[in-house]
Amino acid sequence: MNVSKKPDLLEIVEKIIDLDSKMRFVAIVDLKGKILEAIMKTGKTSLKTQKEEEHFCKQVALRRKMRYEYNRHLGKVRYVHVEREKVTQLVIYSMRKTIYFTVEPELSINKKLLLISRAKKITSHL
Repeated sequence: MNVSKKPDLLEIVEKIIDLDSKMRFVAIVDLKGKILEAIMKTGKTSLKTQKEEEHFCKQVALRRKMRYEYNRHLGKVRYVHVEREKVTQLVIYSMRKTIYFTVEPELSINKKLLLISRAKKITSHL
């Protein structure tokens, strides 16, 4: 009998947040935008309230649906990268989950790409 083990989402967000000291926040979001698990880096303060974070994650799910419409013509989204003055926002998609994380903006682009690659490996089974 093959029993599939439910992934430990807390363990996954902890692995991602520990990838670099410049990580700020990690969330695993379902396809409807509900935060299934999230963690803030110890010593960092949130730039948004919990309500704002929940609203933003709903928007991330909505944008995923909107981007999906272009997959046939443009190909699948590899990742989403938004540079802001105070934070860098990164989004990757697994089959059934969206992984949203933030990092300090001063991180080099090469380091950000490495974090994306590592986070994709950690979450590829979701």
